[in-house]
Amino acid sequence: MSGGLLVRRTVRGATALRGGRAGRLTPYRLFGALFWLVMTLAYWRIPLCCDAGQHAAVVERLKADLLHPAHSMADLPGDGSPYYGPYAVVQGVLARLTGLSGWEVVKLAGPVHLLVLLTGIGRFVRTLTARAWAPVLALLFMTLLWGTARILWSGYLGLLPMTTNLGYPSALAIGLTFWAWAWTGTLARADAAAVRFVGPSGLGGWWGYAATGALYGLILLTHPVTAASALIGAVAIVASRQRRWLRPVAARWALAVAACAAVGVSWPYYDVLSLVGDTGMDGMHRQLYEGMLANSWLALLGLPALWVRARGPGNAGVRDPLVLMFLLECLLLAYGWVSGHYTYARALWAALVPLQFALAVELAAPRPWRRGRRVLGGAAAAAACLGFVTLHAGAVVPRAIDPVGFPQATRWPAYDWAARHIGPGEVVITDGYFASHAIAGYGPNLAAPIWPDPALDEGERRRRAADVRAYLAPGSTRAERAAVVRRYHVRWLLLTRWHPVPEEAVVVAWSRRTGEVLARVGG
Repeated sequence: MSGGLLVRRTVRGATALRGGRAGRLTPYRLFGALFWLVMTLAYWRIPLCCDAGQHAAVVERLKADLLHPAHSMADLPGDGSPYYGPYAVVQGVLARLTGLSGWEVVKLAGPVHLLVLLTGIGRFVRTLTARAWAPVLALLFMTLLWGTARILWSGYLGLLPMTTNLGYPSALAIGLTFWAWAWTGTLARADAAAVRFVGPSGLGGWWGYAATGALYGLILLTHPVTAASALIGAVAIVASRQRRWLRPVAARWALAVAACAAVGVSWPYYDVLSLVGDTGMDGMHRQLYEGMLANSWLALLGLPALWVRARGPGNAGVRDPLVLMFLLECLLLAYGWVSGHYTYARALWAALVPLQFALAVELAAPRPWRRGRRVLGGAAAAAACLGFVTLHAGAVVPRAIDPVGFPQATRWPAYDWAARHIGPGEVVITDGYFASHAIAGYGPNLAAPIWPDPALDEGERRRRAADVRAYLAPGSTRAERAAVVRRYHVRWLLLTRWHPVPEEAVVVAWSRRTGEVLARVGG
């Protein structure tokens, strides 16, 4: 600083927020565009499945009543449900304005989420290195270096899982997390360099920190489990950059924390603080811990690259951002296992990103390579091929031209044939796995929701499930079934071909594909 003027230094990675020279075709822009096109087509060619019915149901409830939506799967109020975040409300508004169904909104959301994810990866990697091929390799490793066990779970963004879960809010939340980490990294680097910083979207000074904090708040409301990983990553990034916490620096980051908290607690649809300590979803996530090594072992190839970052010249040891992020995210995973809060297994993606991205940065180094890097590059190429052939090839190779029978996502049946007979909000009992996951997405309700939800007391949900099992039991009497019908205002049965239709039910339709039967009860 001289003569009262503040001199701006060149900060590596700052162009991550400004995008560099306009119109410049970088390797990542080229391959990212090709990846977006291929994965969009792959996502659209496979019928929606798994949790898509839940998210379509959320859109349908908001479409019916934007201010006071019903429970996403039951004939009950939806007050307090974390499914009704800001993004879901935006989707509900879109459905109301366009007349699109919940299923159509979820299907259209996939390419949008993928665009946010791809641009976020590019921005974040640019805060780590200026190597042009690093984002390309980061994308390659992030989608292929997982494990060799087949798993289709929200937040697991390998190639094959992407064909089913790109439309979920978790995919958007992860994409926004990469953007938030990019903004955080650039702000933290600017603080460390002690220069004035022009923040995101042209906002200067303090506004940049407020906007970054607000983005973390939006992630928190969109997908709370992802927000835990996002905030821990932010702590790692800031801690890796700051050596001296001067009062102005601490005040600016305090503003970011306050903005995050303000966004989170001000949301009127549900109280985000009520989710702290909630155990409703933990039981179903234990299997993710039990299969964690099988689901992630290929990513361990990034450990040598992390070791290089921790020990090599120009790095800060354990305070390297990727090293520190890896350690903190692993601590979160360990806490989930020890405490029994198995939902934190969903943080696996955030623990693998430092491994995958450190490997990408290391192998994007200009040639000639030393022997160690050549060996690491060969191992990475072999691991990526192994992951692709054993697990992910089916995502992009259609069955019609598949020469060996690669694993592919299960093609779930559609239930529009049944939904056309069922009125919005009418209650259904079903014994089918696919039907129980999907039918609420068309507008009907289930007598017993299949997912825990803070909007419905878990004890009440289990009582409902027990009543449904009693209704479907082979030895149930007509009087017992009638009592369940009256209690939950049941109007329809959606039964698999293995379950006999009760004598009092009237068959209305059936599916040629699955043999399932739709029957009317309760008047």
